[in-house]
Amino acid sequence: MLRPRLLAPVFGLALLVAGCATVPPETDPEARAEYFERNDPLEPLNRAVFAFNEAFDHLLFRPAAEAYRILIPRPLRTGIGNVLDNLLVPKTAANQLLQGKPKEAAGSAARFIVNATLGVFGIFDVASELGLEPRFEDFGQTLAVWAGTTHGGPYLVLPILGPSTLRDTFALPFDVAMDPWTWVGQGDQVQRLRMGRTVTQAIDAREQFIEPGDALRAQSLDFYAALRAVYLQRRERDIRDEGRPQVRRFFDAR
Repeated sequence: MLRPRLLAPVFGLALLVAGCATVPPETDPEARAEYFERNDPLEPLNRAVFAFNEAFDHLLFRPAAEAYRILIPRPLRTGIGNVLDNLLVPKTAANQLLQGKPKEAAGSAARFIVNATLGVFGIFDVASELGLEPRFEDFGQTLAVWAGTTHGGPYLVLPILGPSTLRDTFALPFDVAMDPWTWVGQGDQVQRLRMGRTVTQAIDAREQFIEPGDALRAQSLDFYAALRAVYLQRRERDIRDEGRPQVRRFFDAR
C-alpha cells in the first residue's frame, strides 16, 4: 500500500496525465466522438493484448459464463447479482464523498443498509422499490472529477481485465484499497471468500454481456474498434452521471 507521504505526488501525476490532451469542445460532438475513438496511441500493443483476451474468453471465460447460465436458475442469478452489487455500495459512497456529493453518498449508505437488512444481505433489491436507485462510482471517476475532464488519457487494454484508460488503470489499486471488504477479516478462509467473490463477479458480468457482445461483434467490421468506442463513450457518460447507472461488477471488483 502507498504511504501517505507519497500520495500527493502520485495524485498530481495522475491528474497531469488525465488533463494533458486537448479534447474537442462539447459544442462539436462529432469531433469529440472521433477524438475518443482514435485516441489510441498504443493500438499495436492493445490489439495484441486484445487477441490474448479473446483467446482466453473463447477457451475459458465464455464457457464458464454459459455454464453459469445453464446451471444457476435466473432468480438465483438475480439474487447473486444483487448481493455482489450491494458489496460495491460502500466504495461508491466513499467516492461520492471524495467527489463532493454528500447527498448521493448518504443515499448510497441508506441503500446499503436497507438491502443488507430488509433485503436479506442484499439478495433482494428492496432499496430500489423505496426509490433508492443504484449508483456505482469508482476512483477513476473521482480522479476525473478532480481533474475536471472526462478524458482519461490513452486507451489501454489490460490482460484479462479488458478495456481501460491510463487514468482508470492508475485508479485500480486505490479502488481495491477503498473497498472495506479488502480489510475485513484475516486468514485463508477469508482470502478464499474474497477470491470467490471476484471470480463470481467476473462470471456474472460475462454472462450478462453474452448477447450484447455477440450483437456488437455481428454489427461491427472491427470488433476491437467497436468495443473501444463503446467503452470510452460509456465511461464519459458514467463520469457525467448521465443515463441509467451501469452495473460493472467485474471491473469494479478488480
